[in-house]
This record gives sequence, structure tokens and C-alpha cells, in this order.
Amino acid sequence: MPYTKDDKKVTLSTAAVRGGIPIAFPFFGPPSKPEHQKMGQHGFARSTVWKWDSVVMDNETGVAVRLVLEPTPEIKEVFPHPFHLAYVVTLTAHQLSTDLHVTNTGNDTLTYQALLHTYFEADAATCTVSPLKGLTYIDKTKNYAENVETRDEVPVNVYTDAVYKNGGGKYVGKWAGGGVEVKAVGFKDVVVWNPQAEAGSKIADLHEGAWDNYVCIEVSLT
Repeated sequence: MPYTKDDKKVTLSTAAVRGGIPIAFPFFGPPSKPEHQKMGQHGFARSTVWKWDSVVMDNETGVAVRLVLEPTPEIKEVFPHPFHLAYVVTLTAHQLSTDLHVTNTGNDTLTYQALLHTYFEADAATCTVSPLKGLTYIDKTKNYAENVETRDEVPVNVYTDAVYKNGGGKYVGKWAGGGVEVKAVGFKDVVVWNPQAEAGSKIADLHEGAWDNYVCIEVSLT
């Protein structure tokens, strides 16, 4: 999302960042299970400071860095399960790649969801996302109703919040003057989200009209 003079966030804020690629972990959406009630929306990973680990690549091809997150005292208070997250970001001439690795470092089963909550600057009035036709999806704008997508291209010029199950791993967002291709390996689902004024006006940290300027295409394990 583009920065505007109305934006109030600074990098020292403990609130979640609304833009870029926030990481949802250990769950996606509002906390729905009893063990998640001490955490906020989308869990703790998106609003926790990760540790620098290493430079993975730095040559004429591009650059890649690795960041890691492990349980801190604050995390242990709300999520008492051992884990290790590694996040590798690779930038080349024409592509940005991100890899999220989740390791269970404990002896018990680690149950989790993970999602890359990617924001793309886009003209929402003309933006569509495809190919989603034929996929089963959960429509969160319709009380979590389950449907099968019949549209060749899904527009986001109306309130859209849908979890598409078992997608093909390749998605295209296109709009007047631009577009993006999203490829996913290991993330079987994809979420398409734009709140429009209907829901966006109720989000405290989203400035007026911000919903006109982006689309979220979020690959996920949900």
C-alpha cells in the first residue's frame, strides 16, 4: 500500500503492519479456539520483531536474507508450544520470493495455520483475481457460507473476503495499468480480501479510501 500523509503508523509501533507481507501464525483470522484467546487477530508473528539470521545469497542473480522467530517470554505466555520459524526473502531483477519454514522443536504435535497476508498496490475498482473458478470457498462476508466459485474472474470492487480451498498454486491479479502473478508451493489455499467501505470503514487503522488502492492475495495453510 502507498504511504499517505494520513498514515499514522511508525516502525516502532507494536500494532500490526498494514502493508507488505504480514505473516499470520499460529492461526489466521480472529482467535476462535480457547487456547488462542490471549492473542490478537492473526496471532503473534506479524507484530513480533524477528531476529536477523544470515545472508543466504548475494551475487549478480540477486540477494536473499533469512530471518528467524522462536518463542520469547512474551510468546510463551500466550502460546506455550516450542517452534522455530525461518523466513527467507529473495529479491531478483523481476521477482520477489518468500519462503516460510515451520519446524516443530517439541515432542508434541504442533497444530497451526500459516498465511502470507500479501498486500498489492492495485486499482481495486478494476482489479480481478483468477483462476478460482470451480474451487470451493468460504465466504466470510456471508456468515462463512460454503460455495463453489462460478466466476472466471473474481472482482474486488465489492466487499470480498473469501478462503479458496485447494487452489492450483498460481494466481493472477490484474487491474487497469498493472497486474501481478502469485505462485505458491506448499500453501494449498488462497484468500482474496478487500474490505471496501462496507468493512474497511470499521477498521480503526485503515484510512478513508485505502480500500480503493490495494488487493490482498494471501497464500495459506488454513
